[in-house]
Amino acid sequence: MTPESHSLTDRDPADDAPVPPPGCPAHPLGPGGVRRLYGPEAEDLGALYEKLRAEHGAVAPVLIHDDVPMWVVLGHSENLHMVRSPSQFTRDSRTWELLRSGRVKPDHPLTPHFAWQPICSYAEGDEHLRLRGAVTGAMSTIDYRGLRRYINRATQSLVNRFCDEGRADLVGQFADHLPMAVMCEVLGMADEYNDRIVHAARDMLKGTETAIASNQYIVDALTRLTTRRRTQPEEDFTTHLVNHPARLTDDEIREHLRLILIAAYEATANLIANVLRVILTDPRFRAQLNGGQMTVPEAVEQSLWDEPPFSGILGYFAKQDTELGGQRIRKGDGLLFGIAPGNLDPRVRPDVSASMQGNRSHLAFGGGPHECPGQDIGRAIADTGIDALLMRLPDIRLDCAEEELRWTASIASRHLAELPVRFEPRPPQDVTQRPALRPLPAQRPGWLITTDGPKTTEPAAGWPLPPESAARSTPTASAGPSQPGREPHRRPGLWQRVLRWWRGE
Repeated sequence: MTPESHSLTDRDPADDAPVPPPGCPAHPLGPGGVRRLYGPEAEDLGALYEKLRAEHGAVAPVLIHDDVPMWVVLGHSENLHMVRSPSQFTRDSRTWELLRSGRVKPDHPLTPHFAWQPICSYAEGDEHLRLRGAVTGAMSTIDYRGLRRYINRATQSLVNRFCDEGRADLVGQFADHLPMAVMCEVLGMADEYNDRIVHAARDMLKGTETAIASNQYIVDALTRLTTRRRTQPEEDFTTHLVNHPARLTDDEIREHLRLILIAAYEATANLIANVLRVILTDPRFRAQLNGGQMTVPEAVEQSLWDEPPFSGILGYFAKQDTELGGQRIRKGDGLLFGIAPGNLDPRVRPDVSASMQGNRSHLAFGGGPHECPGQDIGRAIADTGIDALLMRLPDIRLDCAEEELRWTASIASRHLAELPVRFEPRPPQDVTQRPALRPLPAQRPGWLITTDGPKTTEPAAGWPLPPESAARSTPTASAGPSQPGREPHRRPGLWQRVLRWWRGE
């Protein structure tokens, strides 16, 4: 039997109980005794999710900003069911009943997270296939071997900025910069990469007073790129997106470029910072890495389980009355895709300290029709960048107590503010020199364990020997007379001598 549950669409706001004043023990609870995902109690969202799991199970009622009711999906299988069931759940917020009725205002603080846009992330059916097909088609043209070479050069360039100082902030000076440098190269706007575009992206994600201006700065750069590639095509992602048979408009191209740039930037910056933090603070983790028991890609996958770059995605919306995790979900209800709590579902991970090596069933990149199309790029940036950094600075160590590390957190993500480190100063490396196309040195004709003297190689037909070479190749009297039809005596090789000794010969 389906249990009765909180109704998110039928409740009359006039029936809500008064909100307790700040400082009251009941303050973390909102109208109807529902917990808030913002405010004092939500400073530690991980602990709050576990409280909700204990109280409600795999799906729990919550309140987001302005006390807007919503469901948060905490179970691993329930999250997968939601994202893989487009017939029941959609990402199109225009179906959200509270938005349609006006209870969610246009100036809601989380509007940038759920506002509908003409991009594949919010589209369905044939329109989704058209837009998503263009994105995945352009993604398929990326040369990952060349991409990894560029990531390595970009890593060395960033390390050159601070390697001679012996100390650095690996968030502000490395993790925040590497993804942006690489994505600008991938999109075909390498000339736009600088400190300003990194600051603009970070500022926009923080939602500061200048976030709108920062967003406009990035939009302007992508508009210039789109216009340029219409008339000056090159071998880059944007050109392939422009030329795709789906025939995207300039607005569609720009908005998809913005989605890819910002999503890849934020996710990969968080991923790099999280992996480096664990390497620097967990001796067992670093010992496994140094001892060859774990590779950098495996360390990245472990981090995607333990601390995914996006902790939640707002949101999914019910297209019909249904049931999820024992809760009755009404048509028009909103749901939060709980990536972080889903990864910690005790039904999937009864022991969260156990290694998840070889297991890629985490929720970090979503699933279903809206699964992240750029996850291979994010993995490549993190794998190659972290490996190159550790090779360059093998003695790197944390420059503060682990307890002093601080994060900025929201419903969507948890971003490490700083990661101060120390290391022995090193001189910068030349990252402009490319491999020279020189012929290989002459190779030995074979692996010879023992010889009676230097072995000569016969010249190719038609090539005369130089005088000194001809003299060396002429037999001398001490070599003895040659006997036609008889091979010159050769000393047996090592293996033959061992066999003779073994046989008593």
